[in-house]
This record gives sequence, C-alpha cells and structure tokens, in this order.
Amino acid sequence: MRNSAPQSISDLENRCQLLAGKTLGQLATELSLPVPDNLLTNKGWVGQLLEQYLGADAGNLAEPDFTTLDIELKTLPLNTFGEPKESTYVCTVSLKEQARLTWENSWVKRKLAHVLWVPIESDTTIPLAERYVGQAWLWQPTNEQEKCLKQDWEELMDRLAFGEQAELTAREGQYLQVRPKAANSRVMAKTSNSQGDDIMMNPRGFYLRTVFTKQLLAEAQK
Repeated sequence: MRNSAPQSISDLENRCQLLAGKTLGQLATELSLPVPDNLLTNKGWVGQLLEQYLGADAGNLAEPDFTTLDIELKTLPLNTFGEPKESTYVCTVSLKEQARLTWENSWVKRKLAHVLWVPIESDTTIPLAERYVGQAWLWQPTNEQEKCLKQDWEELMDRLAFGEQAELTAREGQYLQVRPKAANSRVMAKTSNSQGDDIMMNPRGFYLRTVFTKQLLAEAQK
C-alpha cells in the first residue's frame, strides 16, 4: 500500500528519519509487499519500494518524483566498503530533440535541481530482505557542481547533435556520462549517424559517475 505524498519538505525529512536503519524486508512488511528472491529480474524493485514508502507520486509522469515539492528520488546502492557501487541513472537521452535543447530547459538539469538521495546497502552477499537503508539527505548542486554538469551535458549533446551517437562512449564526461539504457540489447531506437544515415541503436541514458556521487556522499557524512 502506497503512503500518501508528503506535503512539505519537513514532512519528507520526517519520513526519511523513520526510514533510516530499517531493512528492505521491514519496509516491504510494512507495505504488505513480497520481497523478490533477487534483483536480476526485479531491477527496479528497491526504487519502487522507497517510492511507495516515502509517497512519491509522479508515477509515469514527466515530473520529479515528489511532484508538489519538485524533488527527485535517487537510490544510492553502496558496496561492502560503503561506497557508491554503480553509476546513477538520471534520464533518457532525447535523440530527436537534442538540437533544440539547452541546459536551462533540459530534463537533466530539472532532474538534478533538487534530489533526495537514499543510500542502500547493496553487498550481494547479504540477502535482499536483510539489507539496510541508510540516512537519506537532500541535495542541490552548488554553482561549481552545476557548472561541471552543464559543461559535460553540452559537450555530450554536441556529439549527439553531430550524429556521433555510435562513437560516444561511457568514458566521456567528467561527472555526467552517456550509456545504453534499455531492458536488453535487443531494444533498438532509430537515429542518425555522423553521415546523416538512419541507423538503429540501443536507447541512451544520462548517468552520474560514481566519482561524483562518492563526493556527494562524503559531503553528506561530514
């Protein structure tokens, strides 16, 4: 059963205080939800569990997860050393609209304008139901952080605008990178290459590198 949407930031922060220190199994029990055996075929389960517990109400709408607060929810899986385990998905790359977008009206900027980060214990040796939720925190990019993100975004979008999708790799970008984003490699989307020819390729997504989220985590723990 999904909890109602928080009506204020303090309401959301209070829910985060109740969340910290609980296991995923405890949260699932409170919401009367089953815990899957693993995340291989249930990749989005943790995020959906937290959305229901915290009252995220955007659903499939093109809005931040907490629509009345304009706050995005991002889980941060941590490895056995307490460090970010993987890059963080931000949003899909719009291959059809890149020529008309600017940083100021981009979905990446809006998604990262105000984020609730929720760290999750993600050591695969620990059963899913026994993994703990850490202390969540709210984050807004500093001027310097936004400057770096904007630079990455503009450089990556320039590559896309020139039809270099196929040549673009996850190695490019200081904090922000572009990677394939699809359920499997068979999912394809139509786009154009640098010669202007139509090609089929996996949909792309923007991701935050772990070097960036590691910095955010360290700042939050000070």
